[in-house]
Amino acid sequence: MAKVTKKQAKDALEKGIKNVTEDDLKTVFNKRDEIEEKFKGNGPLGKFIADLKILFSIIQDYISGEYREIPWYSIAAIVAALLYVLNPFDLIPDFIPVVGYVDDALVVAACLVLVRQDLHNYADWKKKNT
Repeated sequence: MAKVTKKQAKDALEKGIKNVTEDDLKTVFNKRDEIEEKFKGNGPLGKFIADLKILFSIIQDYISGEYREIPWYSIAAIVAALLYVLNPFDLIPDFIPVVGYVDDALVVAACLVLVRQDLHNYADWKKKNT
């Protein structure tokens, strides 16, 4: 069974970031239910369900124009990570039970590390504006 390293996950994320477009932002948002379904349960993605909610919230506020105090690079990282989760044929194909989501979890974790400060800034903004 192929093992995925943190470096491979980070490299996959970096590659995805370079290719993200505004249309990808809308694609991810429109496929929210499908993405959320992959995070449900006790699999490798399950521990990121709370993070997923904040990622979708920031995407929604970015699309609506309500929150633009985040670099495009960070938005692209979030979208790239979620597109990666959506892709069933990534480093480890998703159809392999349980193990198929390990690489997805590593990519999401790499994304969260990369955008940590931007997520904190967004959470502070959200508290002040709700």
